[in-house]
Amino acid sequence: MSTSKFNEFLPILLCGLSIPLSMFMWIGNVAFSFITNGQQSDEDVVITPMRWLFSVLVPLMLMLYGWKRKGVNKSGAAFGLIIAIILSIASHAFLASLATFYFSSSRATKFGSKKKQKIESDFKGGEGQRNWIQVLCNAGFAAQLALFYMLDCGSGERTIDFIKQYRSSWLGIGIMSSFACSNGDTWASELGTVVGSGDPFLITTRKRVPRGTNGGVSYPGLIFSFLGGLSIGLAYYLTVLYTVESHLLSSSARQWPIVLFGGIAGIIGSLIDSVIGATLQYSGQDKSGRIVERPGQNVIYISGYRILDNHSVNLISTILTGIIMPSVAYRFWP
Repeated sequence: MSTSKFNEFLPILLCGLSIPLSMFMWIGNVAFSFITNGQQSDEDVVITPMRWLFSVLVPLMLMLYGWKRKGVNKSGAAFGLIIAIILSIASHAFLASLATFYFSSSRATKFGSKKKQKIESDFKGGEGQRNWIQVLCNAGFAAQLALFYMLDCGSGERTIDFIKQYRSSWLGIGIMSSFACSNGDTWASELGTVVGSGDPFLITTRKRVPRGTNGGVSYPGLIFSFLGGLSIGLAYYLTVLYTVESHLLSSSARQWPIVLFGGIAGIIGSLIDSVIGATLQYSGQDKSGRIVERPGQNVIYISGYRILDNHSVNLISTILTGIIMPSVAYRFWP
């Protein structure tokens, strides 16, 4: 199999491997809850006809809008619709996280497009770029966790409370953090590339590298990654605030830290993406000064090995962030 075909199917392989990993984590969550509490604390919720209707119509309108605006192609819209329905049935807070990621990252991609065309050889201005593979890499792991959320906790919005509802809180933070990772990294790369005057530094060596280099980090980019994750946390928090019954909110742990941990997930996810990109993703500069992801004639090597492509890096980053952040939130929740 050629390198190009291998890179094309690698995200599918990685996502497939994440399924047994997710199952292992789910079983661990169930075991931990029964050991500590002796019984399941989350109550199953019946999926009402109105919820089914909302969970089909709203994702359908969302994907039709994205397709009409050329933010996704047909395969991306179809695959995104399936994922959006799964997320919405599980919890509207998950759908809010997806919608916030899609709209904000699309705007960030189109920002400063003329300048990006001079930096990146494969930049297309965000028009029609998102296909089913990109949807899978950015939202596939969150959809898997949402399925486990429905199997384990039922359908419905719940507060984040690791003492009373450990498993639903763990899965909720994992899903939110996965989207915060994607959004934080997108904001960092798309906005950090065109804002500021200095060149970024490679995260592994701290040497200055041209803008657009995989693994390049800048201080404006870190700020944007925090803000990108913060926006996901805010969307999740507001959805919980206005959908969960008031007496359940008052009897649960404070919910505002969701916003803060969204920002932290944005930074952590962006840093993970940068480390992987600097080492396992090739970066070179062609004779016109643009960054390319494959070696060739008149291409000057900058960093990394040609093992992963950008889709695979995004998928790995969302998986790792979705695994790490629930433990961080559980330990440091005020």
